Amino acid sequence: MLDISPGDQTLTVSGGVGLLEVYAALPPGLYPPFPPVELPGGVGGLVSRGGFGQTFFFGAEVLGVTFRAPSGRVVRAGGRTVKNVQGYDLTRPFVGSFGALGEALEITLRLRPGLSARHVSAPGSLAGLPDLAARFAWEMDGQVHLIHFGHGRQVDRALAVLPGAVEITGPLDLTSEFPGGMGVGAGGRVKDRRFGWMDGGAVPPVPALFARVAASL
Repeated sequence: MLDISPGDQTLTVSGGVGLLEVYAALPPGLYPPFPPVELPGGVGGLVSRGGFGQTFFFGAEVLGVTFRAPSGRVVRAGGRTVKNVQGYDLTRPFVGSFGALGEALEITLRLRPGLSARHVSAPGSLAGLPDLAARFAWEMDGQVHLIHFGHGRQVDRALAVLPGAVEITGPLDLTSEFPGGMGVGAGGRVKDRRFGWMDGGAVPPVPALFARVAASL
């Protein structure tokens, strides 16, 4: 399932839908909170890992999630309509939970408008770029990738921090880097400003309180 609502700039999608499948379906001028890069696990896996490459707070872009808890119970949290509700908001805790709260079945994401978008790459490291205006940034094999969208001049300014960059004109498929799944670790070839990502790597430890919440679902 892939349901785009251009009027309220939202996207509702099944957890297994691929990231590039979302890009292919979007109308011009609207962008999701992830770069045009295919990664394991589709949109559900991305949300479970807390995103990839973003330089903004990813949790604010996830408006709702329906997930199957470890108990088998299906939980619906949030959605397209923001309203006052009683009880706990489980949308934010689910984002970046690495499966501790369960499997994402359906996700609603915020879409952002932009008149122009560019993807550039150049040799370097993220450590050498402490202040970034680009919306997405990651590093692979000594190459830094930056992506930004918005007004043309704004995009150019955001990407000018990477001298000698070349334009990347097509989407990337990084699934071959993670045949055993995408985990956190220092030994992988890919990293962003949050984690190093490696094939089949371990997930971050779950705090005791968080584990109690998961057990109660």
